[in-house]
Amino acid sequence: MSTPHTRLTTELRALRARTGLSLAALARTTAYSKSTWERYVNGKALPPRQAVRELCRTAGEPEERLLALWELAQAEWKGRATVIAPAEPAPPQPPPVAPGPPAKARWSPGSPVKLLLALTSAYVVLAAGVALALLLAPLRGTAPGEPLSATHPATSYVVAPRCHGASCEGEDPVRMACTVVPETVSTYRTDTGALVEVRYSEACGAAWARMWGARIGDRVDVTTGGPVREVWVVDSADADAYVYTEMTRARPGSVIRSCFRPEGAGAHECFDAPVRPDGSRAG
Repeated sequence: MSTPHTRLTTELRALRARTGLSLAALARTTAYSKSTWERYVNGKALPPRQAVRELCRTAGEPEERLLALWELAQAEWKGRATVIAPAEPAPPQPPPVAPGPPAKARWSPGSPVKLLLALTSAYVVLAAGVALALLLAPLRGTAPGEPLSATHPATSYVVAPRCHGASCEGEDPVRMACTVVPETVSTYRTDTGALVEVRYSEACGAAWARMWGARIGDRVDVTTGGPVREVWVVDSADADAYVYTEMTRARPGSVIRSCFRPEGAGAHECFDAPVRPDGSRAG
């Protein structure tokens, strides 16, 4: 696998995790099937440009940087399939002649072939520079799947919450843009090694839980005394990424209760995560 393709695959996998959607759910919201997405996020095939755009749209991610990376990956992918034609046999050598004075090397500025090569080289250098500048744009937070800040520094892309309080109940935190600069209220490591985070968005007035390092069949839920919002690990793709619950209404002073329910007959592990009364962020 080429280096650009490896980088693109990693970014696509992180974006898919950021949506909180399983591959089946992602297939229902895009024009590509579950098996097709499985090949794309696991590096088995190069996705088309439109698939990258649709995933960026679903994750609320500006598409410019990923499309620049896709351009490089596509060039590498095509280069792997290029077949070099065999060299033509060398013509018969003429009889040796007495050496004369060395001829001066000449380059004809008017040669169409040489001019085309020069222009092509300049274009490649320019395109690579633009792509590299986009790739070096500041990334999301330090943790896998961490969302972008409210304003994307390379594009001035601003995300505003799409719900608040009761209107966020049962909604997806990524689609509602509530995962932009949220507060991690509490982090809990389960007996099986899975990690559960309770997250809260003051802008959205809502909370949710996310889990990673879990096994297929593991579940996690969250509530503030009202509806219980739950998510479970469906397949290996979920097990390799974050899974998110839907949101439940919360406000400063709320006590958010989350329960981890391991696959099989393991004991449930529940913990409480209070939101600071003044709404200030921890640490």
